[in-house]
Amino acid sequence: MNLSRSELLFNLAAILSLVASIAIWFLGFELAAIFIGLWVPSILAWMNFAAIKENRKFRGEE
Repeated sequence: MNLSRSELLFNLAAILSLVASIAIWFLGFELAAIFIGLWVPSILAWMNFAAIKENRKFRGEE
């Protein structure tokens, strides 16, 4: 599976967000950890949105 540079960066951001959320949870800041953990699906949703926009641009639909 070949990932584009933007997909790689989005996935890296999601993974870092997850790791940060887990670390903050174990430091005792539960609400902050939940807040940061909610970034993961948001980042992945933005990745999908960017992929759709890129695909439409590639096919000439925009």
